[in-house]
Amino acid sequence: MQWIQWLSSIYDFIRPILDVALLAFILYKGYELLEKAQAFPLVKGAGFLALVFGIAFLFNLSTLRWALTMIAPGLFIAIAIVFQPELRKIFIRLGQTEFFRPNIIAQIGKLDAVVTAAELLSQRRRGMLVVFPRKINLKSIIETGTKINAEISSSLIVAIFEFDGPLHDGAMIIQNGKIAAASCFLPLSERQDIRKNFGTRHRASLGMAEQSDAVVLIVSEESGAISLAYDAKLYYDLTITEVTRKLMELLDKGSRKETSLQAAENKGSSAEEGEILVE
Repeated sequence: MQWIQWLSSIYDFIRPILDVALLAFILYKGYELLEKAQAFPLVKGAGFLALVFGIAFLFNLSTLRWALTMIAPGLFIAIAIVFQPELRKIFIRLGQTEFFRPNIIAQIGKLDAVVTAAELLSQRRRGMLVVFPRKINLKSIIETGTKINAEISSSLIVAIFEFDGPLHDGAMIIQNGKIAAASCFLPLSERQDIRKNFGTRHRASLGMAEQSDAVVLIVSEESGAISLAYDAKLYYDLTITEVTRKLMELLDKGSRKETSLQAAENKGSSAEEGEILVE
């Protein structure tokens, strides 16, 4: 029975550490979810209401407490309506997160072909939209397009996007080292601070980056600029070197998180300057 007591003492020692560690993990994941879903306005609104309730109860403000109690159900409904986009993004991320990531290593091995195709299409002023899923499942997006399940090659990507064929419009999904589908429809961003000269392709890439953790590669048909969208931000007009480096960093299971767009910084621009360009 001595070993049972020994295990019990170890459990009593580990329990508070495990308790704090799990709480810290939940708080961190909650913060990460709110940040990626851009739901901090929701937290601010809820925090303000909690502060008002706290003041009313702390100072025993009976009239204010009565009023708040009467309108509380309506307030929760109003919050759900006003912050519906933020709540929708949170539930989408919760519902689509996979326990096992797609085969990112296979995608990394084929990056050169995708970037080469982007460079060729940029020179020819042909639009391109390629999505690289990460943790969040994009099955619903793939089903909106034409499933291909083909090996990745720059010639195939150029052939799809260069000519006005049936697969030209929409996005291509690169998953598990293959072209999963093409001509897929992406959700458009509802943000109002996007430059007016940004067309549907850039709005769709930003919408995808807002509603998932995917990385989106864009080639502008008007200017030939090559851009990346991820984590609800759009980084416009990057060099091929910057695009390759950032894709490697984002798709390499976070092992190169320290990597940054140093070339852009050396030119005097920062990541924030490369984000969504507003009027």
